[in-house]
Amino acid sequence: MIWRILGLLVLAWALGFALFMLALGKPLDPGVRTDGIVVPTGGAGRIDRGIALIEARAAKRMLITGTDPTVRPIELAVQYKAPPRLFACCIDLGHEAVDTRSNADESAAWVRNRRYKSVRLVTADWHMPRAKLELSNALGGEVQVIGDGVRTQPRFAMLLREYHKYLVRRIVLLARIGDG
Repeated sequence: MIWRILGLLVLAWALGFALFMLALGKPLDPGVRTDGIVVPTGGAGRIDRGIALIEARAAKRMLITGTDPTVRPIELAVQYKAPPRLFACCIDLGHEAVDTRSNADESAAWVRNRRYKSVRLVTADWHMPRAKLELSNALGGEVQVIGDGVRTQPRFAMLLREYHKYLVRRIVLLARIGDG
């Protein structure tokens, strides 16, 4: 009996991992418009993708969440070879977030403050399932969250780690443990 239960648990874990792999973020067509764009810091290609989208007018404004409090917009404009006017008109920097959960909270406040109804989440493909889960949870289903994954080459160990983080967070939210 115990072996059957363990076998079912292993099977559920493996099927969950397969579904997780299918949910990895894929690049979204740049022609898809949303009210806002949210880009959590932390990985190569994310900010580049967000800037290209805002330049293409895929949204009204963009939030780069989790930026170091000492970073100024002009520094990012120079680093990413973007016109400073773009940062002045259309890009906000969030300085409060330090992890995926606080990125979601900071982003949700930004989205609500602007009364947006749709937001494009730009993050690494492997990070998309958990980042989207957190942002959707923080927004409470009021806003459509559309994933736009930045392609990466994650190692298998990283995918397993991220899957376990996702599983834990999913269980916490389902069980309504903590502030979930």
